Amino acid sequence: MDAAHFVWGTSLVMGLWCIVRMFVRTSSGRKRYNVLGAYNAITQKLLTVVNESYINSASVCEMLRLLRLGHWGEPITVVLDNAGYQRCYLVREYAVLLDINLVFLPSYSPNLNLIERLWKFVKKQSLNNCYYETFDAFKWGIETCLNEVDKKYKVQVASLMNLKFQTFKNNQIMAG
Repeated sequence: MDAAHFVWGTSLVMGLWCIVRMFVRTSSGRKRYNVLGAYNAITQKLLTVVNESYINSASVCEMLRLLRLGHWGEPITVVLDNAGYQRCYLVREYAVLLDINLVFLPSYSPNLNLIERLWKFVKKQSLNNCYYETFDAFKWGIETCLNEVDKKYKVQVASLMNLKFQTFKNNQIMAG
């Protein structure tokens, strides 16, 4: 489980030169679409909690509640990073109340959190080289991609969201 914060605005990947000066209308960058997502690597299902303000401990508690409702009586383990709103007392106590096991990843290890791969994929599919004139269109683009994760993009996402992690043998590393 982790959050992605999509900021509405135009950004150029590289500078462009042209004979005629052009202006691209864009927002101030203050509108954000926040998505808290939990991805089940076994069933390949995505569950989201979205808002336009902030992801906080209440958002995480809402996600835990939704997880428990969807998996009543089953053991649940949620892998989280070390964000303060995920590690706070309220979230840990609510998880105990719902009988959900929380596993916190080491600091600065986003590569160990599967959902980070999904966020990168969503940004590539819905935001790269796309211009959204309104914030509603921007949200629609992201929501469409998220809703098609297990349909249109099933094969691509399945190859990203596997439990295979690169491991390193305990060999001596030689400085070059």
